Amino acid sequence: MRFPLVLTLQALWASVCQTMQHYPAWGHYDVCKSQVYTDEGLTWDYMACQPEAMDMTKYLKVTVDPPNITCGDPPETYCALENPYMCNNECDAENEDLAHPPELMFDFEGRNPTTFWQSSSWKKYPKALLVNITLSWSKTIELTDDIVVTFESGRPEQMVLEKSLDYGKTWQPYQFYATDCLDAFTMDAKTVQDLTQHTLLDIICTEEYSRGYVWKYDKTVRFEIKDRFALFAGPRLHNMASLYGQLDTTKNLRDFFTITDLRVRLLRPATGATMVDENNLSRYFYAISDIKVQGRCKCNLHANSCVFDKETLNCECEHNTTGPDCGRCKRNYQGRTWSAGSYLPIPKGTANTCIPNSIGPVTRVCDNELLRCQNGGVCLNNLRCQCTAAFTGLLCEKPRCESELGGCGGPDSGQAALSSTPLSTLLLLLLGSTLLREASYRPTLL
Repeated sequence: MRFPLVLTLQALWASVCQTMQHYPAWGHYDVCKSQVYTDEGLTWDYMACQPEAMDMTKYLKVTVDPPNITCGDPPETYCALENPYMCNNECDAENEDLAHPPELMFDFEGRNPTTFWQSSSWKKYPKALLVNITLSWSKTIELTDDIVVTFESGRPEQMVLEKSLDYGKTWQPYQFYATDCLDAFTMDAKTVQDLTQHTLLDIICTEEYSRGYVWKYDKTVRFEIKDRFALFAGPRLHNMASLYGQLDTTKNLRDFFTITDLRVRLLRPATGATMVDENNLSRYFYAISDIKVQGRCKCNLHANSCVFDKETLNCECEHNTTGPDCGRCKRNYQGRTWSAGSYLPIPKGTANTCIPNSIGPVTRVCDNELLRCQNGGVCLNNLRCQCTAAFTGLLCEKPRCESELGGCGGPDSGQAALSSTPLSTLLLLLLGSTLLREASYRPTLL
């Protein structure tokens, strides 16, 4: 009788392996649904999903304020910060080879000579040289890697990175940068290494990226996303399950890494000294050769792709959802309240699909509390139980062999080793056994 059981187990293992091929490794969430076989035939198994991370600078709109701050109108000659007598940097907006428009912050890197945006010089000193560079996406995005700004000139002595979650209506600081945080912003200097899981959302000022021209090859300014991820996922981000769990349960944490716009506020250019050389103000300016922003469209775990159409990014929504961020149920699929997908449980998460109106908001076949799927079955979106090979029924409560020829005791059922005795019979047998045991201990009456 063991041979049919072995065959059954082999068939079950093959089915599991085939199913797992459709599921992504945890942490990817790049598949929204997969076809599986059930009692009703071939059907869909829905999962939480999200688009792949990508270079978001390909889809942004850049604005520089004030509008006339870009160099070249009128033409101007600049001197090197480290050598006031080396004045061979010319900017002319009318000459394509000498112009430095904002678009050059996002062109292909690796060209020789390097291309970059450049501001006019600090010719109105001591009035502050203030520049705002705003990056807008007209779409909610989730950051997945460090924001990196590469300066062709010296890195600014004072700068603020800001974010917006409402398309530029309001702004919140992400991080302050200065050569002297206490003097510039009345804040103690810190680094991202000073943060903990409990202080991750704190806004800090760092002096790490504001050295002058002495550090000639230190051109980048960073906002460290991955170091913040590492507070939950470990130094090498090997435990992304922990991070996803925190993002799933802590809205403030997830919002922290979510933006619609970024703004770089340049407050004071590199001077390379404590005093400004008022006789050669053409040494002081801002120049940025590259800005990197890596992220993904926010689709509330209801889409695995995002398309750029008519100058706008839009999620290609699944799970019967719709909207730019898949933030509502489609018409006629409002049988229950819309909900974002969930990263948990790993590896597939929970899709929280919108269901047809005809099913109604209270229809609930199974859950993980009162209506549990039995005999190893798995509850799928509260709508049905996915049973193991040996069981069937609404809650996987019936041995499959009951409907086979000969029943569960038949030689062809492959289930002879599995008892199909009704529960009531088992209880009676157990009660009878207990009564007999008690009777054997009673003293004999003479």
